[in-house]
Amino acid sequence: MNVIPYNYSPEAIRLGILHIGVGNFHRAHQQFYINRLLEDSDQQHWGVCGVCLLPSDKNVVENLRSQNLEYTLTVCGRHGGDEVYQIGSLRELIWGVEQPEMVIQKIAEDTIKIITLTITEGGYNINKETNEFDFEDEKIKHDLHYKDQPITVFGFLAAGLRKRRAGNCSGITILSCDNLQHNGDTAKKAFISFIQAQDKDLAEWAEAHVTFPNSMVDRITPATTAENIAKLNELSGANDKAPVHCEDFCQWVIEDHFIGGRPALERVGVAFTADVTTYENMKLSLLNASHTLLSYPAFLKGYRKVDEAMRDDDICRYIRDFMDIDISPYVPPPAGIDLEKYKQTLLERFANRSISDQVSRLCADGISKFPVYIVPNLAKMIKDRKDLTRLAFLIAAYRHYLKYQLDEQGQAYDILEPAKSVEDEQLIESDSAADFLNLSAFKSLNLKTAETFVPVYLNFVNAIKDKGISETLKLLTA
Repeated sequence: MNVIPYNYSPEAIRLGILHIGVGNFHRAHQQFYINRLLEDSDQQHWGVCGVCLLPSDKNVVENLRSQNLEYTLTVCGRHGGDEVYQIGSLRELIWGVEQPEMVIQKIAEDTIKIITLTITEGGYNINKETNEFDFEDEKIKHDLHYKDQPITVFGFLAAGLRKRRAGNCSGITILSCDNLQHNGDTAKKAFISFIQAQDKDLAEWAEAHVTFPNSMVDRITPATTAENIAKLNELSGANDKAPVHCEDFCQWVIEDHFIGGRPALERVGVAFTADVTTYENMKLSLLNASHTLLSYPAFLKGYRKVDEAMRDDDICRYIRDFMDIDISPYVPPPAGIDLEKYKQTLLERFANRSISDQVSRLCADGISKFPVYIVPNLAKMIKDRKDLTRLAFLIAAYRHYLKYQLDEQGQAYDILEPAKSVEDEQLIESDSAADFLNLSAFKSLNLKTAETFVPVYLNFVNAIKDKGISETLKLLTA
């Protein structure tokens, strides 16, 4: 298959965007749009400088640097017809572990007008119970004390903005591209809270010179395994050390609130709006929540690929009933969106055999995902005394997944829960299934006192343990 090259001269590209968190999603989503936009000669000042801040980023940094920061993106069609693109819009890459001063200097450059972020749902350091910034983290304490030796994204941003203010630079926009409802509001709360605690004068400057638009992003992008790399390179004929693959669906909706100017991304399909709320509510409540709904039952049944799980009639019925019965009443569609068509498209996307997303990716970091994707609508459902059957089953399955770490096929597995606290660990290990409802992910709900929820949940806990996940799900969807 021929690789579709970019149609611009790399030497002509100037930097206008700094992105923190150069993972697969960023390279399949934001870079995909920017790469196309740079073909317009009047938009070539919007090249991207990538920043990685974690020690674990070493491999991706070295791999990208070894090939001039260029890589291939394979877009996997739902009905065949894969396409491979050469991406050249990443023009500089800084590893903060290696060159922290350079990160600060780059944030302070006046040509940088936008800082975009993919630092994960849990990366904003917001306490799930208080919904306030968590100052107890040891790395945060370090950055509050050592202003010029930052190790967190908050410390780096503060140091860069301080240098920017000292140079009388123009205002800048910080644009979150993470899967959070009102992600711009969350980013503002996190960064301004940190800066206020570190430097009150800088916080006052930031309030006037930094904007935080909300945005909604959507493109299923699996992790890239060694096996994937071999297959992708075989398909493209390239020798790419850092290829990415993703689905053919792509969406980006942004509130048009940029203080220092912005790229004309509407030319390449990005939607700008005054209020992103209805878009993000639809996406988080249907796509992300359905991914979470699918993940633990499918993994416990022994599925490791999402498309394989979607060929299971019980799982498909479970997801469709969740969308239609539980969630649709709480999702007013944005203007021009057919909600029934949107839900059908979601099922097709999940079943995309070309993309073959990993169930383990969906299972990871549930403690951070549940408060964002599941808890808001569950709270409404409890208040409205709705049928809680499907969500009670999900939380029972989640407990079983965390507690026993053995699927129905007898296969042991590791879990990835970076946000899990010592107290969470104790609640997971407890023999009392009711204790699990005090997990930090659910604390805002006070689930243990929800009289319409607890009996249904406890029944599912016992059924999954006694009958197995498959038989329990079959009875649920019958």
